[in-house]
Amino acid sequence: MAKKTTIKKSVKKVAAKKAVKKIAAKKAPAKKAPAKKVAAKKAPAKKVAAKKAPAKKVAAKKAPAKKVAAKKAPAKKVAAKKAPSKKVEKTSIIARVDVGFGNSLYVRGSGAGLSWNKGVQLDNVSPYEWAFTSTQAKGDITFKFLINDEIWAESEDGTVAKGGTSISSPVFTW
Repeated sequence: MAKKTTIKKSVKKVAAKKAVKKIAAKKAPAKKAPAKKVAAKKAPAKKVAAKKAPAKKVAAKKAPAKKVAAKKAPAKKVAAKKAPSKKVEKTSIIARVDVGFGNSLYVRGSGAGLSWNKGVQLDNVSPYEWAFTSTQAKGDITFKFLINDEIWAESEDGTVAKGGTSISSPVFTW
């Protein structure tokens, strides 16, 4: 009978050990999971360190780029010379008139490249609007409109200041 008792006791001990192992097994993965995550976090850190080495090589490549930037410095000086040209003011002459289908509007005058001998054709912006724009004005511009550079407007000469805009409605008699 001692054997039966021993067998029962050993079966109970095995069952108890299994229960302990099951509990331990349940706790062990929970503890191991964070350990694996920590290990996983360490692995990318090593990858980042591996990426830093090529970054140094790239930095070495950037050194010649800085030399190129130094060569571009004169180009910036050229841009600085262009800065005053940005200050050049546009002078505009606008006429709101219907000159008839197939006709064009011209302007003659003095200043901004205009001449009293030959007219400059205005740009047709809309059916009843014509425009002349210039950046060559060094002072006031005096002007007068013509249809097809032949028929003069009846109004007096117009004047516009440098950088200004003149909007006129000239009258023509045919």
